[in-house]
Amino acid sequence: MKKMIALLLALVMVVGLCACSVEKTQETKPAETQAAAPAETQAAAPEAAPVEISLWTYPIGKWTDEATVSALLADFNAAYPNITVKVEYLDYTNGDDKVNTAIEGGQAPDIVMEGPERLIANWGAKGLMVDLKDIVPAGTYDSIIASCTSANGEVYEMPVCMIAHCMAINRDVFEAADALQYLNEETHTWNSVDDFFKAVQAVYDAGNEYVGTIYCGGQGGDQGTRALITNIGGGTYANAEHTAYTYASQENAEGLARLYAQDGINFDTAIVASDEIQNFVNGTFQMAFCWNISQEVNNADALTFDVLPMAFPSDTTPSLQGGIWGFGIFNNGDDAKIEAAKTFIKFMTEDDAQYTKAVEATTFAPVRDVEGVYATNELFPEYSLLSPLMGDYYQITKGWTQARTEWWNMLQRVDASDGSVEAILAEMTTAQDAANAAAAE
Repeated sequence: MKKMIALLLALVMVVGLCACSVEKTQETKPAETQAAAPAETQAAAPEAAPVEISLWTYPIGKWTDEATVSALLADFNAAYPNITVKVEYLDYTNGDDKVNTAIEGGQAPDIVMEGPERLIANWGAKGLMVDLKDIVPAGTYDSIIASCTSANGEVYEMPVCMIAHCMAINRDVFEAADALQYLNEETHTWNSVDDFFKAVQAVYDAGNEYVGTIYCGGQGGDQGTRALITNIGGGTYANAEHTAYTYASQENAEGLARLYAQDGINFDTAIVASDEIQNFVNGTFQMAFCWNISQEVNNADALTFDVLPMAFPSDTTPSLQGGIWGFGIFNNGDDAKIEAAKTFIKFMTEDDAQYTKAVEATTFAPVRDVEGVYATNELFPEYSLLSPLMGDYYQITKGWTQARTEWWNMLQRVDASDGSVEAILAEMTTAQDAANAAAAE
């Protein structure tokens, strides 16, 4: 009996030790060993759900060139095959109408590529955009971020590129008219306002009826006429706080009166900047007031003369209106699409190599220091001389949409006036009052 009891106790002890051994082995088993189950017993990693987003882009360099955009999308889809991006290309003639109609119909695009005047001062101010401050890449210039930020601190635009808009002249024609003496080719500036008018007169006297044209058939490219008039007059367009418009001044009216009276400077109420550019490229006009590096790149095959980019004429330091372009996301109430849109924007802007492709497609300058951008573009060094002349980004002044309409309507009324300083100032005041009423709303 004693032997039987001892045998049973020994058996219990052995079983207990075995159980403890098994339990200890399960607890200390390395994670990678635990995961190494046969393939047929592992659950497949869930794939990201497919999502389709829309990208509407205004004509920003080659971001409306289908081949260029398709190459960028191919890069993106190689990394994110689950996200489909449908692209629609807009222009400045009817692009705003298309976007606004889509907004009213509850069908706004997921991503739109444009500037702060639309993304911040217009759609952002209406509470339609997504705050992107959490995905702004490190190193983006503070001044650019500030221009893409609302008064409440939301970053409604992810900036991609920037440029200082300028004017341009047909250097061949100016040389033939002995008018190059009135400017500095090295700095791309006019010697003075008086010398600008002397140059226009010389080119006109050489047999060129259309030296420059004040286009005012619509708002397209109105940054050119604003910069021309305020630089010549020496006045401002808006206050530093971006709360009111200030262009109805004696000095600006006097500057516009000089343009009105000058031989070779014509008003045309039937054309906008794109028409002016075409007439400059084909040699009909001898200068363009709506120009930048993108225009020269895009029209390279059609140009038969040497283009000389220039700052606007000024008796002080010229102040060029800057351009900033980037991506904004409409808040359409779909979290999956918003995240997909953010993924697309981050892909195009975070990595330096991919960002280089994205910014070179715009043909404008980058918004942060990136080594090697435009290393093969021979035009970039010349145009970059004008970038330091970029002035206040007043396009984010309140009431901007109304202000633009008032500006070109004012120029049309000036064209119909007697051209006196008094008449011009009166028309400027009427337009400014209406713009400021919109800004106060």
